[in-house]
Amino acid sequence: MDAEGAGERESPARRRGQGELEAQVLSVLGGASEPVTAAWVLERLGAGLSYSTVITILTRLHAKQAVTRTGRGRPVLWEPVANEAGLAALRMRRLLDKQSDRDAVLSSFVSVLSSHDEDLLRALLAESGPDDTGTPSDRPER
Repeated sequence: MDAEGAGERESPARRRGQGELEAQVLSVLGGASEPVTAAWVLERLGAGLSYSTVITILTRLHAKQAVTRTGRGRPVLWEPVANEAGLAALRMRRLLDKQSDRDAVLSSFVSVLSSHDEDLLRALLAESGPDDTGTPSDRPER
């Protein structure tokens, strides 16, 4: 096949990375000024997605406590609890919660951080102060 004909072929659909579509949905929800329907999210995402795909992603995000769902029957309205960074933090927290030796996991985590990230973490911990409950918050900040 010559070089000219190569540009005419359609490339196969690109497979999204893990969590990429969830991040896109969270981004769209984050841009809304109020809770929205799945159809509203679909309109803004476009990209050849089906309504059922958007519902599946919203349902997964709801199970991860990254979005809230309100309304009985139709229309169901969706609202973000966390942005993309908050969702990543929630995932990290859940992984930590599954470990029997939290001290070892946290120590190992800190040991692999860059010096910049370690300094940032120290500054953030100093700003936040002690946690009165002794347990981390289940709800990430928006």
